[in-house]
Amino acid sequence: MNFQSVKRFFGEVIRPQESRAGTAKNARMMKIDQYLIFAVLALLFLGLTMVYSASIALPDSPKYANYMNEHFFIRQSIFIALGLFAGLMVFRIRVDTWQKYAPILFLITLVLLVLVLIPGIGKGVNGARRWLSFRVFNLQPSELMKLFIVMYAADYTVRKQNFMHKLTKGFFPMALALGLIGLLLLLEPDLGALGVIICIAMGILFLGGFNGIWFGGIAATLVGIFSMVIIMSPWRRERIFAYLNPWDEANALGKGYQLSHSLIAFGRGEIFGVGLGGSVEKLHYLPEAHTDFLMAVVGEELGFVGVVAVVAIFYWIVKRAFEIGRQSIAMDRIFAGLLAQGIGIWIGVQTFINMGVNLGLLPTKGLTLPLMSYGGSGIVINCMAMAILLRVDYENRKIMRGGRI
Repeated sequence: MNFQSVKRFFGEVIRPQESRAGTAKNARMMKIDQYLIFAVLALLFLGLTMVYSASIALPDSPKYANYMNEHFFIRQSIFIALGLFAGLMVFRIRVDTWQKYAPILFLITLVLLVLVLIPGIGKGVNGARRWLSFRVFNLQPSELMKLFIVMYAADYTVRKQNFMHKLTKGFFPMALALGLIGLLLLLEPDLGALGVIICIAMGILFLGGFNGIWFGGIAATLVGIFSMVIIMSPWRRERIFAYLNPWDEANALGKGYQLSHSLIAFGRGEIFGVGLGGSVEKLHYLPEAHTDFLMAVVGEELGFVGVVAVVAIFYWIVKRAFEIGRQSIAMDRIFAGLLAQGIGIWIGVQTFINMGVNLGLLPTKGLTLPLMSYGGSGIVINCMAMAILLRVDYENRKIMRGGRI
């Protein structure tokens, strides 16, 4: 056997192996990001477990006397099922379709925010009018706005790409839209949702190339406006003072009551927690333990280790969203990239605010923990956002493989 024969022999053996390796690599590229799915499911089902733990004793109080112990667990399970179904449906929609209808979806959500304020249509709870009641479920339009402001701001940035360095043509039209949203949300009132929405829009404009100097000036102006809103509102001022000194007797029995008991819950949890179901603060000491202050129950029952695990999962999701966005922008898919990064900003900012409030780092604000806290609108819309993020990544992988979307 001469050299050429040996070469042909090994060439015939190696080429099929290389072909199979290439096929396997392409197949891996076609797969959906399974780690992202696992992270989302981990938060959903950990949240379900903690909601059950935090709410199981609520029927012992007169306010929830007619509820079963499993009431919130059953409803949260239904919300998660609906969210996963909605996510599956949303994943089938192409990203460019979202871009096409982004302005329309934004306008529809604005109309819903107006309807919330109409007596007889909007539903009020604890002095706030934030929901539209459909008998079977309540819809919170501000949650919808968080998703559709991501789409609208991303589409706006793409359309106005040539004017991002100009204040009049690049920022003022978006500022008018944010001003209208702000007026409607302050009338509800829902200052927490407004803060998240402004952070989303400003973050996307900055990532889209908005002038850095103008961005800094506008950010400082917004901080001043928020400060004025707080100063001019007596009950908001009381919350700030209570936040600064929650252990003062007047504050601990007043506006700082939730915060002081949240801090007690974290303190009781120490390193490994008191054990699942062993929380004392959820026994009618800590109000809204299954919604806004769910993280305090996690801290008490699962301890520092449980809190770090939850923070790590949220960090990974936000990091992954920015990676997907950068990959899209590198492939000249600007809208898809800004959409993915906008979702990352949304989840990151809302998580930071919720955890900051629970830990006493920020003043008390009514914002839920994404993917975990009890609530129908929040869970379903968070699942939709994660499905859109997965869709952006799926299209990136398909394009890299050489296929068509």
